[in-house]
Amino acid sequence: MATDNDTLAREFVEAFNSKDAGKVGEFLHPDVVFQNYGDPEVKGRDAVVSLWRGVFRNFSQVQFEVVHQAVNGDVVLAEQVHGLALPGGRLAPIMNLAVYEIRDGKIAAWRDYTNPQQAAKLLRS
Repeated sequence: MATDNDTLAREFVEAFNSKDAGKVGEFLHPDVVFQNYGDPEVKGRDAVVSLWRGVFRNFSQVQFEVVHQAVNGDVVLAEQVHGLALPGGRLAPIMNLAVYEIRDGKIAAWRDYTNPQQAAKLLRS
């Protein structure tokens, strides 16, 4: 596991490419709070892992990458591309801004900001 917050956040994003929710969960604090813009808040590592298990089942491809990242102590801001493809569809490059708050070497708060209308449009094309 990473020893600094920059590396931790980058390795976390890379873990999504495995489509293994358990691997993603290894980076999360047990009391993590996940807020995806426009959706209800999800509390606790088990609940977040369960959510992502479902997400991974819905997509044939997942390719996440960091474009830019800034770290200030225990806060990480990361501009990302969430590459997602529905079964039979092409990979949609969905822009995202993630905010991570780190506690005890794990992500304790995670907020994703994506334009849901643009994401839906890209997934349909």
